[in-house]
Amino acid sequence: MNKFTPAKPAGARGVDEITGSRRLRRMRKADWSRRLVQENRLTVDDLIWPIFVVEGKGIREPIAAMPGVFRLSIDLAVKEAERAAKLGIPALATFPNVDISLRDQTGSHILDPDNVINRATRAIKDAVPQIGIITDAALDPFTSHGHDGILRDGIIVNDETVEQVTAAAVIQAAAGADIIAPSDMMDGRIGAIRDALDANGFQDVAIMSYATKFASAFYGPYREAVGTAGLLKGDKKTYYIDHANSDEAVREAEQDIAEGADMLMVKPGLPYLDIIRRLKDEFQMPTFAYQVSGEYSMIKAAGANGWIDGEKAMLESLLAFKRAGCDGILTYFAPEVAEMLKG
Repeated sequence: MNKFTPAKPAGARGVDEITGSRRLRRMRKADWSRRLVQENRLTVDDLIWPIFVVEGKGIREPIAAMPGVFRLSIDLAVKEAERAAKLGIPALATFPNVDISLRDQTGSHILDPDNVINRATRAIKDAVPQIGIITDAALDPFTSHGHDGILRDGIIVNDETVEQVTAAAVIQAAAGADIIAPSDMMDGRIGAIRDALDANGFQDVAIMSYATKFASAFYGPYREAVGTAGLLKGDKKTYYIDHANSDEAVREAEQDIAEGADMLMVKPGLPYLDIIRRLKDEFQMPTFAYQVSGEYSMIKAAGANGWIDGEKAMLESLLAFKRAGCDGILTYFAPEVAEMLKG
């Protein structure tokens, strides 16, 4: 077979002439050079691990929609906190699944200083004082209707909800929470919580504002985890942000900063990388993303079916948050990633 080398067209430029000898592949040619110019890195210091706690002892209950994630009784949550501390994970975010008999229209059980979330905080802090504890003062795990606020005549009442969320935040701080992260998206909640924390001697307790929490389809597995999936009446569009809106998200963040938020959170994560970048550029505040249950479960399911390399997709997704401007990420992958980084 004759070899054929196509003639260079008359007047055609070579690659060096086209690029001005700027060949961008030069620094990609080897592993060492790629590492040398890597712009963003994921470390264990970027990880916050959300865990689910339940009443009882010795309970490690799998969550079907979230492979590898469990509801834990407090004694086992303490053991996992110890493991997290050894791995170098800076903080845990705790979420309760409470018995249906303790749920009511107003979510009043959140005000019990001895509810499962507050006892978990005390137990973890006693055993692992060096790890940070982040608690959510929203009402949805405690209401009989699954909403984040108090429901009156079919309406989530903002101001009454803020009063209750604020009282819950003070109780959670008294139990030892280091950061209050209210996810209810009620107007005025950040300022009310800041005032109440300061008035009760908790000036050092920080607030991580769920500043931009969107009305998303990605929360489903979480609602199974906390036991609200079958309870929710209607939807949450009257208080979560429309996922079509970006400017509104910036206004929400700006308001929360003015009210005293120490950190901002974007939730969900990967579908909202543009929001993360906007907030970081606009405010230069500590900015976090919550890689929510639906994101986690999609990667896990596709990996389990062999459709993607689950481990590589996990790491790529987390690095995307860093590239977008995140200072940290709430992710159910935290212990798995921490083990990999340590190894």
